[in-house]
Order: sequence, then C-alpha cells, then structure tokens
Amino acid sequence: MTIPIDEARVLELGRQALRTESDAVAALAERLDPSFVRACSLCLACRGRVVVSGMGKSGHVGGKIAATLASTGTPSFFLHPAEASHGDLGMITRDDVVLAISNSGETAEILTILPLIRRMGVPLIAMTGNPQSSLAREAAVHLDVSVPAEACPLNLAPTASTTATLAMGDALAVALLNLRGFTEQDFALSHPGGALGRRLLLRVEDIMRSGDQLPMVGPDTPLAAGLLEMSRKGLGMTAVTDAQGKVLGVFTDGDLRRTIDRHVDIHQTPMSTVMTPGGRRIGPHELAAEAVRLMDEHRVNALLVVDADSRLIGALNVHDLLRAGVM
Repeated sequence: MTIPIDEARVLELGRQALRTESDAVAALAERLDPSFVRACSLCLACRGRVVVSGMGKSGHVGGKIAATLASTGTPSFFLHPAEASHGDLGMITRDDVVLAISNSGETAEILTILPLIRRMGVPLIAMTGNPQSSLAREAAVHLDVSVPAEACPLNLAPTASTTATLAMGDALAVALLNLRGFTEQDFALSHPGGALGRRLLLRVEDIMRSGDQLPMVGPDTPLAAGLLEMSRKGLGMTAVTDAQGKVLGVFTDGDLRRTIDRHVDIHQTPMSTVMTPGGRRIGPHELAAEAVRLMDEHRVNALLVVDADSRLIGALNVHDLLRAGVM
C-alpha cells in the first residue's frame, strides 16, 4: 500500500533538522574558551593514550572520536564504561588521559569509574551538555557541548547534541594534528590500505616488473625479434640496452606504427634504427604517484626503471599502477 506523502512538508522537516544541527555546531565555535586549550595541552603531554568513554549514543560518538584521534597522530582507543567496571578498567594506565562523554553529565556507568580514575591520578577531560553536572565538576577540564534543542521534534532523541559532541571531538583532533606537525606522510602510515596511503607510500620498486618479466633487447637485434620480446612480456614496449645493461632507447607500440608506415624489412632492420633514443624513465625509489605524473605529462603508457648509472632494472605500465590502486 502506498502512503501519501506531503513532499513540501518532508523537505521542510529535513531542512529544519539540518538547520538545528548546523546552528548547534556554529554555537560551539562562538563559546570555545581556554578550556579547549587546556584539553589540548593535556593530550599533548600524555605519554600514553587518550582513552575515550561514553554510553549509548555518546559511546557511538566516542568511538568515532577515538578513531579520528588515533588516525591523526594522537594514540587513542574507546573503552566501554560498563565493561570498565568488570575488568576493562585495567586497560587504563597512569600515563593515559581519559576523555569521558555524557550529555547529561550524570551517566551512572561513567560516574561509577570516576573514583578509580581519580585514584590513579589520570587526568580527566569531560564533554557534557551540563557544566554543573557531576562529571563536569569532577573533570580537570570540561568542554561544554550543550545545545539549545535537539533536532528531534520531541526534543528527546540525541541528534543535535551528538552532532555537536562529534564536532568538538573533530576540533580537538584537528588542533592536536596541527600542534604535532602531523604530515600527509604520517597520515599515510596510519592508512596504508587507503588511496592516500598508496599514493604516499608505494614506490616504483614495489610494483615494477623485473627479472624475466622485463622486456629487453640489444641494439643489433632484428626488429622481428624485438616484436616477439614485446609480445612475450606484455608491456607494450621493450627496452634497448647495451652489453652492460645501460638503456639506449625504447621501442613502443607507437614506434611500431611509425615503423610500419616506413615499410621496413622487420627481419633485416636492427632495433637501433627504429627505437626512440633515451626513452622515458624513472628511478626505483621514486613514489609510484610520480610515475603517474610522468605518464600523464608525457602521454606515455609505460616507463623504464633505471639505476643511477642508467642500467635497466625494471619497467612498469599504466596497468601496473591501476592494479596497485595508485590511479
């Protein structure tokens, strides 16, 4: 059965929810105060990890904040407060900082573990929507994430409040990232499986073809034998090298088309007369992303990999880069 829907009303409901949450986040920026600086100082001075804890929706937000901190240079993990009372509190060390999240500031599971955290001498940062709450009073630093209203029309379901808390967590992570001098390379080390990690970590030597996979012929090799080498190795080209393995040139599919136009005898013509001298090349320690840039700039589909003495040690083409996820 199809239920009739008032399209204009539905759109307005969605827009109102987004406006409410947007206003809640914007208000945070206006009331950010030295407490935020002190929270950053505690995290920077922490020799252990930032232990994030929260129940219910605050716990879900806390998990994301912990993940963001960890991936941007601040070691962190999420600790479920209910599990903490049953043994997991042992995951906290004296070198850690605890970031506790509770909109009301009166979450029983968090209040239960506060005396133990205090006894260990572990600094406590609280994010609450109630500066007068028990959690806020117990904390070394309190970050106010209160909102005037939830996006929920009943003003009950955590919506604007969780968005504001998440935004405050992101603000903390970004500030710490900058204070630590965290770089793209640092980010890549935490994300080796991601696209950025592959672009910043993978080097040409990691994906190039070498050994028996490498197409290579001498300058006196007949063109016919050169074509067979290209066909066997499947790179769409072959390097032309001297007796010491130094690159003299390259012969590609494009060179083949130009050679056919000249009507040469493929059995009598040596590779030295049909190759492109030099050829596009790259070093093995260059980033694979640089290989992508060179191919794009010079409009080629493959590169030779050479050492400091111009000796051929590898080759790669656009398909190798695609398989590696670099492009």
